Amino acid sequence: MTGVNKVILIGNLGKDPEVRHLDNGAAVANFSIATTETYKDRNSGERIDQTEWHNIVLWRGLAEIAEKYLKKGDSVYIEGKLKTRSWEKDGVTRYTTEIVGDQLTMLGGKKSGDDSGQSSNNYGGNQSNNQAAPAPSQTPNTNSEMDDLPF
Repeated sequence: MTGVNKVILIGNLGKDPEVRHLDNGAAVANFSIATTETYKDRNSGERIDQTEWHNIVLWRGLAEIAEKYLKKGDSVYIEGKLKTRSWEKDGVTRYTTEIVGDQLTMLGGKKSGDDSGQSSNNYGGNQSNNQAAPAPSQTPNTNSEMDDLPF
């Protein structure tokens, strides 16, 4: 049986993406996003915010999009998978867990200089097309044409 390694996050960038271009031409972007959950404390009734920080890694085209369009504070939707890597420094093995993104959607409203209203741009492997289907060029206008329809 195979496993499932899928992460879905909606959060805000904690810093501008840091983008490197490798010798083979591939771009890699690293940044962190914060997700915040809010709950009410049972004893005090006080509202409590709990923030988690997530390290995001984007490759190639997604990295270039992040470099061009993402800035600190931007709201994003990220889909990807957890990846743990290790390295040795001064004789000590260190570990980090990252989300390797395969889909990026920029969320949020109008930015300065943008007249298009609310924006949502989806990039990655499973892009959805949210455009409405075009209207038919002709509509049936007689009973005989209606009888030819399969439903």
